[in-house]
Amino acid sequence: MKRLHVHVSVEDITHSIGFYSALFATQPTVVKSDYAKWMLEDPRVNFAISTRGREPGLDHLGIQVENTDELSEVYARLREAGGNVVEQGETTCCYAKSEKSWINDPAGIAWETFHTTGDSTIYGDGTGENGARIANEKVNACCAPEATQKQATACCNT
Repeated sequence: MKRLHVHVSVEDITHSIGFYSALFATQPTVVKSDYAKWMLEDPRVNFAISTRGREPGLDHLGIQVENTDELSEVYARLREAGGNVVEQGETTCCYAKSEKSWINDPAGIAWETFHTTGDSTIYGDGTGENGARIANEKVNACCAPEATQKQATACCNT
């Protein structure tokens, strides 16, 4: 069974863990100094936050699968959807070992498709992640070694 993945970049990990734990009525399944993840069953979502993104807000979306057959199925859907599919392959990101590929949707939102194969004691250096994101013109993604700081602006200031 597949699971929707949402990754949000945050500025304050502790405050954000408190907010999302109250929202989801449960504590995260993984907590690190720069990362937290909730594996929710209702709705079935892998919801992650980190301080490693480009700027606070939505970093990327994804589809997590449970086995290699499902991964092959989702990879076929990526090819059918069109666009530039970036096959990242085996990687370490977000304290997990995974096999993944990336594509941007028509709105420019990055989508990752992945199968998690194990845990990792490190976040990952972003090498494969950034290569995939640069190919899709998305730099400093969640697995980048350091977050970039951008001046916050309101959308409607005149």
